[in-house]
Amino acid sequence: MSLRPVPVCVLSSSAPPLARHGHDPAAFVEIGSLTKVLTGTVLMRMVRAGLLGLDDAVEQRLPAPPGSGITLRMLADHTSGLPRLPPGLSGRDPYAAFDQDALRAVLGRLGEIAVRRPGQEAEYSNLGYAVLGAALVSAAGQPYEELVREYVLTPMEVDEVTAQPPAGRLLGARSLFGGERDRWTMNGPILPAGGLWATPRALATVITGLLLDRVLGEPAPSWQSAGPLLWHNGATRDASAFTGVLAQTGNWVLVHRLGGSPGRTDKIGLGVLAAGNTAGQDAGEPA
Repeated sequence: MSLRPVPVCVLSSSAPPLARHGHDPAAFVEIGSLTKVLTGTVLMRMVRAGLLGLDDAVEQRLPAPPGSGITLRMLADHTSGLPRLPPGLSGRDPYAAFDQDALRAVLGRLGEIAVRRPGQEAEYSNLGYAVLGAALVSAAGQPYEELVREYVLTPMEVDEVTAQPPAGRLLGARSLFGGERDRWTMNGPILPAGGLWATPRALATVITGLLLDRVLGEPAPSWQSAGPLLWHNGATRDASAFTGVLAQTGNWVLVHRLGGSPGRTDKIGLGVLAAGNTAGQDAGEPA
């Protein structure tokens, strides 16, 4: 249990915005794997634009040996068979060493590092989204951030999502004595899997636009589902987020916390969805 109150922001369809213990819906925060839903949306938009095919093999877009059996669709829906993490990660900043050279080395042996046969069971994979992001960049000839802006943010008239947040509006976790805690390096090839920053208010606009208003078409295969619920979560070293949408009722929630356990963040979000604002009343409890 944390000894400091956990900064928390809860935005939902059922109550006014809630921000406690120093959180701010207008500040830029790490969104972790919620980045994946933007990456997946870029994929689907590029497919509709005819720039690539959903069932293109990885080797059609990247310097990977033929015969892996892995397609872009499989990368997006986590059925590629690739492991959760790139091989060889270690230390307090695990993704720092996963640079372009490391990605090229992985691409050269995709078939060897797969833990399942492609197209079979789901295996949630940050590595898969790093490969997917690289394929999108290769197909378009544009940097990843430009693709997110062109295919997602600009059509939705959203601005506050970036890999390079303005220093004066950045909000991170604090140590017990109030100092800013070190963050993971997420701006290399792992960026499309979990490296974006956003303000909670901008992220809420993206989520509701994608899943309720469907302004960019059907939801990307990045989203997780449980019955009528479409959801995703994300976590970095000290930040965690959960979002869920019930399209049939229009009910939605976004929870972001700086510290505490990601599981607690998920629990708060599911509680808000299930019981209106009552679950948000203890959202800032240390946990």
